[in-house]
Amino acid sequence: MIETLFLLIAGLLGGAVNSLAGGGSFIVFPALLFVGVPPVIANASNTYAALPGYVSGTVGYWHAMAKHKDRLVLYAIMAAVFGYVGAELLLVVSDELFSLVVPWLMGFAVLLFIFGNRINGLVASLHGGRRGMKVLGQALLMAFLAGVCVYGGFFNAGLGILLLAFLATAGMSDIHAMNGLKLYISAIVALVAVARFALSESIDWYHGSIALVGVVIGGYLAAKYAHHIPTQWIRMAVIVYGVFMTGYFFWGAYA
Repeated sequence: MIETLFLLIAGLLGGAVNSLAGGGSFIVFPALLFVGVPPVIANASNTYAALPGYVSGTVGYWHAMAKHKDRLVLYAIMAAVFGYVGAELLLVVSDELFSLVVPWLMGFAVLLFIFGNRINGLVASLHGGRRGMKVLGQALLMAFLAGVCVYGGFFNAGLGILLLAFLATAGMSDIHAMNGLKLYISAIVALVAVARFALSESIDWYHGSIALVGVVIGGYLAAKYAHHIPTQWIRMAVIVYGVFMTGYFFWGAYA
């Protein structure tokens, strides 16, 4: 009962944080570990819990993506293929090895969260007004997307920031369309990964579903009352928590 309540609260907070500032995986993933879910399965279950938010977000931004329909098929194929590759990589990693990798992944995701806006702004300034495909070439641009999708299939946290950087590199500047495409690609990566994890029985459906319910409710409530909550405060709290959890995982893995 205590575990159920703990995960539900973690899901509520994670869903709310995702709606307001991003970074909900910093809450949900550690919560799954704390209730005893093995690292690899906790990571897979976190992706499962995040999936509904990606889908609902994609639907919400669909109108903003209308003028970029020519990208949807290619991006879907890339997300499906390389998201699957990332999921396969996760499944061949042992819990012991993944426990050693987690602190580095968490640290990387936290840095992306902290500096994501600056990274995206820099990328946009370098490529703004020109199509990234003409500058870097189609192959290099798709290689960037492939790497991001592999990362997303392997470890969900920080995926959105990497996708925004990719979309800026691809020459986009409309933030609403970029957010829509970010969620669209994330949804396909997560859907393929969750399907693969389910086939290998690598999802803790009980604990993951509790977190999922919390994420959905928290995301809805936060979106409804977002104008009452200073986003910057939420962002700072997520950064402090993310840094603390990264230090905690480093201490647990290497101390």
